[in-house]
Amino acid sequence: MCRHQDRYPMGIAMSDTQHRQDMRLIKELGANFIRISHYPQDDAVLEMCDRLGLIAWEEIPVIDYVPLSDIYAENAATMLKDMIRWHRNHPSIAMWGYMNEILLKLPQNERSETIDRTLRLARRLEEILKSEDTTRMSAMAFHGNDIYDQCGLGDITRVKGWNLYHGWYGGELEGFEEFLARQHAAHPSAPIIVSEYGAGSDLRLHSLDPEPFDFSVEYQQKFLEHYIPVIELTDYVAGASHWNFIDFSSANRKESMPGINNKGLVTNDRRKKDVYYYFKAAWSNPDCDTVAHIAARDWPARTELSDSLGCVTRQIKAYTNLPEIAMRVNGGDLRLSQVSNYFAMFDVVLRDGDNTLEIFAPEDTVRPLDTFTVSLSVIPVRKGRIDLSTEELAVNVGSKCYFSSGYDGLVWLPDKQYSEGSLYGHGGGDPGTTQEIIGLTTDTPLLQSRLTGIDEYRFDVVDGDYEVEMLFADNAAPSSSSAYLLGHVDGNSGGEPAVGMDMMINGVKVEEGFAPALRSGLMSMVRLRHLAKVEGSCGLKISFLPVKGCVTSLSAIKVRKIGN
Repeated sequence: MCRHQDRYPMGIAMSDTQHRQDMRLIKELGANFIRISHYPQDDAVLEMCDRLGLIAWEEIPVIDYVPLSDIYAENAATMLKDMIRWHRNHPSIAMWGYMNEILLKLPQNERSETIDRTLRLARRLEEILKSEDTTRMSAMAFHGNDIYDQCGLGDITRVKGWNLYHGWYGGELEGFEEFLARQHAAHPSAPIIVSEYGAGSDLRLHSLDPEPFDFSVEYQQKFLEHYIPVIELTDYVAGASHWNFIDFSSANRKESMPGINNKGLVTNDRRKKDVYYYFKAAWSNPDCDTVAHIAARDWPARTELSDSLGCVTRQIKAYTNLPEIAMRVNGGDLRLSQVSNYFAMFDVVLRDGDNTLEIFAPEDTVRPLDTFTVSLSVIPVRKGRIDLSTEELAVNVGSKCYFSSGYDGLVWLPDKQYSEGSLYGHGGGDPGTTQEIIGLTTDTPLLQSRLTGIDEYRFDVVDGDYEVEMLFADNAAPSSSSAYLLGHVDGNSGGEPAVGMDMMINGVKVEEGFAPALRSGLMSMVRLRHLAKVEGSCGLKISFLPVKGCVTSLSAIKVRKIGN
């Protein structure tokens, strides 16, 4: 488990007690190895590693790039000596590390000079390490690029760690095991440690069809449920450390949670995500510690459209180290499910209001192992028409994700293309995203997705008077590049036409020459509200017409019924 020293609201200024709490949480999920990344941390960390039996990899912060600076090299050498001399008497330390992804920011115009400089420093640090401590191994962590082997860096340390993110920043999930197999074939006698792996999750984002880099809770689970079996079942993988134990502050991150790297198993304020219990189920002995967790805490409040029955069927997951487990919903009949890869799936009928879920061991159906309540808010559909008499319907346009606003708790439903019987959806447009920060909103993911070139949005609502609210952001500005995105492209390369359009609702023009950037600037939210009347069961049709030289775009739309 990799661990940064960071906690809300004090940042890195954590107390000793808080450090010890972290180590206990890491031990609780079943881990036996910690990569103290990317710098020596408080003495309380190693103290707890010694007490709890956690094997430690400690390292100095030589990261991304070796500059042309003698002072830099001298400082790196001094840090390594000091770290070893200060901490060599901790029995938990198994290896000393001194470089992380050191060719990540390799300048192409100084490629060979930078590599030579890096090799010289690595060899110097390796000599220092061996002279200071002959009993422990040396280690470096590389990002998933063959250049480390090609230039010779991979031959310097005893332990070679790989930071691998196949299926997150790019590629397919299966690329993970394929990369490991290639490494083993090329270096059959070398131990491999997966020094980082992980995917981000924003607890506000959920998807029934999760995709890479959508930051949904469900994709993080899918990612890790693929990686863990590969790590556990591949005998030439000596160890692995998940990135990261916590969601941590990262100033250059501009994703769904600006300034936060959200790959953690716990949030920055130390709330356990559901996927924490996947690790605990995989790494705990069921004879000593039964793990059974209903994986619905990350999505406790939901909104769905439903017919007059007022119910929807959704899959609910339970993490467990038992071979099979049973679930009861709202006091009904027990349903037994076989467990595979430490989880079981149940098709659950959720009704409007609170739904009580209980899971049981098959041999004891009286005492539940875990209980949780999921709240469902149903937007009724009557005779093929959405009835918004008591609810409002909000849509996360251009995204397959549900979004639960941290501002007001409103749930925005995933977008879809309109067709007969679909009840709502868009006509035309290409989905896009940006990883830039959007100004004038705290609901960042809602404005980071969009449909560009959209022609219309339709809602099959009952007759009545409505307020239509639309959210826009002109994202035509090019996204800033970050080496930490490891080549991920967000589909916003810059040079796109500005957003400018006329708008009509049910044939009535409501906006002429609307340009979000003229209202609030680029990369900032604009909110429009308009009133509309629906008669003759025609529903709502919002039309978007580009003005000359511009494109249409929409990020979110909300409809509510006003009056009786």
